[in-house]
Amino acid sequence: GRAPYRWSAIARLWRALHSPPPPGDARLTPQRRRRLRHMLQALDGRTFGATYRDIAEVMFGVPRVASDPWKTSALRDTTVRLVRDGLAMVGGGYRDLLRHRRRT
Repeated sequence: GRAPYRWSAIARLWRALHSPPPPGDARLTPQRRRRLRHMLQALDGRTFGATYRDIAEVMFGVPRVASDPWKTSALRDTTVRLVRDGLAMVGGGYRDLLRHRRRT
């Protein structure tokens, strides 16, 4: 019956709970990992109807966004790029993260 499969699943779970976690991917720097997270957060906000300014205020803080005129703000440009790059990532760009880069 199903008993061997269940025992196998229980054994895998046990090993996963009691063994050290695998090492992180050294190809992703902490800065790149943070940017990827921000891209997905910005895209998520935009998908649910938030304006670029709303997204920037959540990500960078209201005082920082209010400190410069919005139309010429570097934070506006950053927010627009995060959403654009998030769209590209969701549209298939994530595959680039999975490819191993060759060392030259």
